[in-house]
Amino acid sequence: MKVSEILKVIDVDVHNELKKPQDLVPYLPEPWKTRVAASGIGMMGSGYWSPVGGMRKDTKPPGGGVEGSDPDYMLEQLLEEYNMEYVVLTGILYNISATHDPDFTAAIASAYNDYLIAEWLPRSDKFKGAMVVSTGDPLLAAREIDRIAGHPDIIEVIISSATREPLGHRMYHPIYEAAERNGLPIAVHPGTEGTGGTGAPTSAGYPTRYIEWHTNLSQMFMAQLTSVVCEGVFVKFPNLKLVMLEGGIAWLPHLMWRLDKNYKALRAQVPWLTRLPSEYIRDHCFLSTQPIEEPDNPKDLIRLFDMMDAENILMFSSDYPHWDFDAPDAILKRLSLEARKKIFYQNAKKLYRL
Repeated sequence: MKVSEILKVIDVDVHNELKKPQDLVPYLPEPWKTRVAASGIGMMGSGYWSPVGGMRKDTKPPGGGVEGSDPDYMLEQLLEEYNMEYVVLTGILYNISATHDPDFTAAIASAYNDYLIAEWLPRSDKFKGAMVVSTGDPLLAAREIDRIAGHPDIIEVIISSATREPLGHRMYHPIYEAAERNGLPIAVHPGTEGTGGTGAPTSAGYPTRYIEWHTNLSQMFMAQLTSVVCEGVFVKFPNLKLVMLEGGIAWLPHLMWRLDKNYKALRAQVPWLTRLPSEYIRDHCFLSTQPIEEPDNPKDLIRLFDMMDAENILMFSSDYPHWDFDAPDAILKRLSLEARKKIFYQNAKKLYRL
């Protein structure tokens, strides 16, 4: 029996794609309209070659075009196949933050949000949108959040985990203030670490191959979450929620233990924290299941879940249409039914008020 036949499912990370970059042209002002019409958007990937490509081979629409670019085929192949109640369309345009020109990145983000609202959200009431903002200019990003947040099918703000400075820095606080003001969670997603104006993709510098880059993305999430907690983002914005997409999960218990241990000796450096760092993480943060770690002994994963209170902090994601797609029928089979209900459905339903 399929999971979807006994459990309701909400997928929190589904990548809808543009058919072509020029799809944004009708939503762009000059001079960006002419630039994109002639040259496209520019840098949008990691720069690392993958031998398996980026997409599932069977997700190309029957009528042709880019994988993930046909709403009707996505509805058939993903939502109907797995009886999903909702999916959060995260796109790929959060990657635009790696581009150097903050005015251009802000314009692309705004155009994408208008495109999402016009071309995707009306196609099904099961589609919910993550609006994109660029971290290149946080004040412009905050303005964009205020512009779009009132749309009833926009349920979160998504930004890139590839940044010039760690996400706790106060330069980004206008984004968090606007998200909290509008009652929207902030989602963080990888994709362009090590490119453009961002920092090195690992703590050791620049790896040689995609397998190294992809495996080490968890380092970026560890650093970003440590920054957000220690810089007091959740103290300054007590109603803000943070969703960490596609960064793995096994690193979280280790990070919470290490932060708590260091806080006991070094709390003078972070006087605004009045509780253990792990308590802020449990109260404010969610992680997506994909890409879930797969230990040789499945019981090890259960023990790990117990360490991190997984049933209250995880939300299901498939990462459709990417190559490392996780079907809801394929993961978390050994968890209790109550835990699976929370991870596959209830946590997302509550967070996004669906």
